Amino acid sequence: MAKGYYRDLVKILKKHGCYLSRQGKGSHEMWYSPIVNKSVSVPVTSKSKNMANKVLKDCGIDEKL
Repeated sequence: MAKGYYRDLVKILKKHGCYLSRQGKGSHEMWYSPIVNKSVSVPVTSKSKNMANKVLKDCGIDEKL
């Protein structure tokens, strides 16, 4: 089974000032990023490192997993 990246992703998001704004559809959450001033969909079942890094990029964060 693949390793989940949700916990690591949330740590990085919070470190950069992002916060959970609301529950999204299905297994997704909407996180607000003050860096890019918009909400980004974050899958709770993040099992792909590429997807987790895409979320970070969409939030304006240069850090990678």
